[in-house]
Amino acid sequence: MELTVWTYEGPPQIGAMRIATAMRGVHYVVHAPQGDTYADLLFTMIERRDHRPAVTYSTFMATDLGGDTATLFQTTARAAVERFRPQALLVGSSCTGELIQDDPGGLAKALNLPIPVIPLDLPSYQRKENWGAAETFYRLVRGLAGPTAPPPGTPRREMPTDRRPRCNLLGPTALGFRHRDDLRAVTLLLQRLGVDVHVVAPLGAAPSDLARLGEADFNVVLYPEVAGTAASWLERTFKQPTVRTVPIGVGATREFVAEVADLVGADPAPVLDDETLRLPWYSRSVDSTYLTGKRVFVFGDATHAVAAARVATDEFGFTVVGLGTYSREFGREVRAAAERHGLEALITDDYLDVETAIAAAHPDLVLGTQMERHISKRLGIPCAVISAPVHVQDFPARTAPQMGIEGANVLFDTWVHPLMMGLEEHLLMMFRDDFEFHAEAAPSHLAGTHRAAPEPAGADAPAAAATRDEGAAVAPAWDADAEKELRKIPFFVRGKARRNTERFAAERGLSNITVETLYDAKAHFGR
Repeated sequence: MELTVWTYEGPPQIGAMRIATAMRGVHYVVHAPQGDTYADLLFTMIERRDHRPAVTYSTFMATDLGGDTATLFQTTARAAVERFRPQALLVGSSCTGELIQDDPGGLAKALNLPIPVIPLDLPSYQRKENWGAAETFYRLVRGLAGPTAPPPGTPRREMPTDRRPRCNLLGPTALGFRHRDDLRAVTLLLQRLGVDVHVVAPLGAAPSDLARLGEADFNVVLYPEVAGTAASWLERTFKQPTVRTVPIGVGATREFVAEVADLVGADPAPVLDDETLRLPWYSRSVDSTYLTGKRVFVFGDATHAVAAARVATDEFGFTVVGLGTYSREFGREVRAAAERHGLEALITDDYLDVETAIAAAHPDLVLGTQMERHISKRLGIPCAVISAPVHVQDFPARTAPQMGIEGANVLFDTWVHPLMMGLEEHLLMMFRDDFEFHAEAAPSHLAGTHRAAPEPAGADAPAAAATRDEGAAVAPAWDADAEKELRKIPFFVRGKARRNTERFAAERGLSNITVETLYDAKAHFGR
């Protein structure tokens, strides 16, 4: 383990909490000390859920370590069952609780509880959150759907002719990035293809629903990081086909529709010709030429990162200059995607490595997580969030899916607007000396007023100050005239111009950057 300010994924028990909190009738008892009890903060503050997470902690203290912590866990588990009356109980340890080796599974089994008890062995020091979610969901599916499995060797069922086909939607969880909205978008697509949704799991499912998973005709995996393992088990056990195309973007959505239509024998044309799809029209418009060739850096979980890179290249005409993920279990898939873009994939869970890669790539837009949002703000680059980890602003009250036809429209808005607003900023900079736009001019809607204001330091002043603070020993200082001249450079290349000039000056031992230095550096790097 490493001490870090930020982390892309929490320990695996956070993944287990995401499954338990997403479901109905499931409770998770965690053997954990004081200090590990932060589930309420995650699910009620960040996701803004209207009820508390289905998690109970044994909450042992340092003074309990000399006594019987095993009995304390059993007391906690029995009390949780009596209070919450769940249909199934998950039991496990936090990363600290794991160290005392009390075996929550064996302790819970000894209680002879009247409900299924699923023990979770989640190695906190080797695995991370998404793996924990996948393992927990798999254990639940196997434990609750397993008893209804057909005998080995049972042939695959044919698609029904006496009723509409039905499928399971697998993967959405609590604290998932736009999972709630993706479900609505994908369900609408399936309904228009004549397919009913049998069970959605884990989000909103009860243990009794998991027992019915085998009744569906096929499964749809929306989030492989969570549902991939369980879907593979269902495919082997119940002989259910699996649709693994993730419908993010226009191309992938059309492929998803065609795959499902072929599976159930439906006509995909009415869905494929959806007139509400706006992105293809924009891609053919004159306005889109402003965005053609924009350099984009993509980082997130494997599913969203690979999909975003494809959409950026094929549907926006961007150039992908960086592609990576923190999902090490899916490193092979991301490396293959990066190779298609002529890149070497960045597989890391260290945000400092990601920041270094973004700074070196000089992108015009970053598509990433909330970590990349902070990094981009620091580097002065527009950013759109495409993946967890996320913050409270990524759980909007409105519907904002990433999947399906409406999801493609949301991507169009989310990715294009930062760049178009950047164009507006550039125009304002161009006309900053105009009588209406100069620094001392009053707002245009306050006619006849005037406000005096000191000469602004400029949009790049905080970045300049940060540069000097961080590298005071090596970074050259900027003259006021040089700073003023730098602000004439368009914002989307200004950061690169600043870095190149500072490197140019440092290499020549210059302690002060003048206007002449700026233009010397421009000539040097323009060769």
